[in-house]
Order: sequence, then structure tokens, then C-alpha cells
Amino acid sequence: MTLKTLALGKRGEALAVTFLKKHGYRILEKNFKTPLGEIDIIALDGDTVCFIEVKTRTDETYGTPFEAVSKFKQRKLSQSALLYLKRKNLLDQKARFDIVAVAQGEDGEYQPGILKDAFELDSSYRY
Repeated sequence: MTLKTLALGKRGEALAVTFLKKHGYRILEKNFKTPLGEIDIIALDGDTVCFIEVKTRTDETYGTPFEAVSKFKQRKLSQSALLYLKRKNLLDQKARFDIVAVAQGEDGEYQPGILKDAFELDSSYRY
């Protein structure tokens, strides 16, 4: 991963946080790291814990940002989310997976959008 790619990702995450706050989310954690992977943002939307993957793109050469969350990535996010819920004693809390796509528009500006409840917990994992 290049420095340019890392900088773009960090910029996308910062825009996503601002976007989420404007839409009533309360940010709990950013870049939550586990041995199983990382969750970009963990936030509350009302009483629902949201595990949010941020994808930033300058164009759609490799598909849309929403399409970039592969089944493999979904499994890793599922594992990490369960670990978070266990550590925080929140296994009875409502939870979902959202994707924030930050895409560069024709005007060169980056615009975030959200897909709520983007995928289900991978059925291989149970608590």
C-alpha cells in the first residue's frame, strides 16, 4: 500500500466520521484493531451498535466502494465485531454492519454515502 493510498484512506475515514455525526451517529471507536482484523469505525445509531467499513475511491475502475467489501472482508469484520461485543459485554445489544462509501465526484470533491445493514453476520461465527 502506497503513502498516497494510505492518505486517501485516512481522508475518507475523516469525511466518514463527519458524515456519520451529521446523521446522528455517536462515534465510539475508530480503527479498532484485533488479531483478527480492524474495524474502521464503531458507532451508535440510536440503540444499535454499528460496525462501519469505510471505502474511499477516486473512480470506479475496480467497482464501486460498496462492492469492495468482499465476502472475505465480511468474515473478518464479523469475527472482529463479535470480539468487540464480547469484550464490551454487549452481546445482547442490537448490532449491524454499515458501509460508508466515499467517492470522488465529477467536481473533484469527495462525497460520502451510506449503505445501512450492508451484510449479515457471517453464519460461521456464533457467540
